[in-house]
Amino acid sequence: MPHSLVLNLLPQSPIPQQFLTGRHFHALFLTLVSSVDKTLGDRLHDSNADKAFTLSPLQINSPLLKGGKGGSKLQWEHQQPIPAGTPCWWRISLLDDTLFSKLTQLWLNLNPHHPWHLGPADLYITSIQGTPQSIQPWANACTYPQLYEQASDRITSIDLAFSTPTAFRQGKYDTTLPTRECVFNSLLSRWNKYSGIEFSQIALDSIFPSFINIHTEIIADSRSKFIGIIGEINYRILGEVEPIQIKQINALADFALYAGVGRKTTMGMGMVRRL
Repeated sequence: MPHSLVLNLLPQSPIPQQFLTGRHFHALFLTLVSSVDKTLGDRLHDSNADKAFTLSPLQINSPLLKGGKGGSKLQWEHQQPIPAGTPCWWRISLLDDTLFSKLTQLWLNLNPHHPWHLGPADLYITSIQGTPQSIQPWANACTYPQLYEQASDRITSIDLAFSTPTAFRQGKYDTTLPTRECVFNSLLSRWNKYSGIEFSQIALDSIFPSFINIHTEIIADSRSKFIGIIGEINYRILGEVEPIQIKQINALADFALYAGVGRKTTMGMGMVRRL
C-alpha cells in the first residue's frame, strides 16, 4: 500500500543553506528509520539496496508555492538559511507495506519535543498528515487494488505536474525530455515491482503529449550538477484503445503521486502528481 506522508517540522535553530540538499534529507530519513530499526536503516543506506521510498525537498510556509497550473511548483533550492521557528513541511512516500509497518512505531510514538538533527539544526516533528487535505495535495494513502479499481477506463486526458526537477536515465547518460516512454515506463517498473498487480505491457503507442509547458532547471552542489525539467504536460490517449488499457494508463498516472518518476526520487527530484 503506498503512503504519501507529510511531516510538519519546526526548526529550533537556523538551518544553514548547505544542509538543505537532497543528500542531507536522505540522511535524515535514514536516521528516522534507524531509530526504530537499525538493520533496516543500514540496508537502505546500502546504495545497492531496493529503495521503496521517495523524499521531497524541505518546503516553507504555504503548502503550495504560486507558480504553474494548480500551484504545482515546489521549492527545491534554498538560497538563504531557514530561520528558527519557521514552519516547514517535508513529504515522505513509502511504496510498500513492509517499510510502512516498520516505521509505524515511529509515527505512533512521535514525541513533538524530541529533536531530530539536520546538520547543526534541531528539528521537531510537530505532526504527520497521511490523508488528503484541501490545502495539502501531497498527503494521501491508498491500497494498490483501490488505485487500480478507482482508475478510469474512459478518461483519455492526463495532466501531470513535474513539481521538482525531473530527469531520466538512458544508457549511461541523463535526458530531460519527458517522452511517453521515459515517464510511463518509469511508473510501470515501480508499479510492477510493488503493487502485486502486474501490467505485462501498456499501450504506450497510444499516448501522445498534447500540451507542454516545461523548462529546465539546474541544481548544483559541491559534488555534482543535476539538470531536470519543471512544468506541466498533458498526455492524451488516442486511437482505438481497449478500456482495460486506458484503465492501466490512468492507474499509473494516479500512482505518480507516490512513486515519482525518473532519477534521484530519494533525494527530492522527480516529484510528479496528476492535476
